[in-house]
Amino acid sequence: MFFTDPVRTPDPEAIAARLPAGSAIVYRHFGAPDAEARARRLLAIAGLRKLQLLIGADATLAARIGAHGVHLPERHAYQARRLKQIRPGWIVTSAAHSFAAARRGEADAVVISVVFPSRSTSAAGSRALGPVRLAALVRAAGRPAYALGGVDNKKARRLIDAGLIGLAAVDGLRT
Repeated sequence: MFFTDPVRTPDPEAIAARLPAGSAIVYRHFGAPDAEARARRLLAIAGLRKLQLLIGADATLAARIGAHGVHLPERHAYQARRLKQIRPGWIVTSAAHSFAAARRGEADAVVISVVFPSRSTSAAGSRALGPVRLAALVRAAGRPAYALGGVDNKKARRLIDAGLIGLAAVDGLRT
C-alpha cells in the first residue's frame, strides 16, 4: 500500500507509476483544490498498472470517480459496514492505532500504525508501536492487516520473515 502525503510525496503519480501490480494507492487529498483531477490521474495509472485506488476519508469522491474503495480514519471506521452495503464491490480499509480499534469495525482490512518512527505529518506526536505490539494488534484484528509508519523495504522484509505480519505498507518511497 502506498499512502500519499502532500508534503513527502508531492508527485504521487510518479510513485504510482512504479508500483508493482496488485499494490494499492491510498490517495489522501486533505481538501486539496485539485483533488478530483489528481484522483482521476491516479485511477488511470491504477488501471494501466493493475493497482487498486482507495480514496482516503472521502467516499463521495471515491464514488464520483469510480475508485476501487475507500480508506477510513480510525474515527470513521464505524462507517465501513454501511459503505460495504451501499457499495458491495468496494474495498474498505480503516486505520487502527489501538487494540480497541483493531478489533472493531467491518472493514476488509485494517492499517495499523504507527509501527516505527516516521516523519509523516500524520504520524506526528504518535509513539511507535514496534514489532511486538504490532503482532498483538494484528492478532486482535482477526482480518488482513497492514503495517504503516516508518516501514521501509528492509523493515517490511524483517516483519514478514519473522512471521509478525503478512502484509506491509511501505513508507518513505522515493521518486
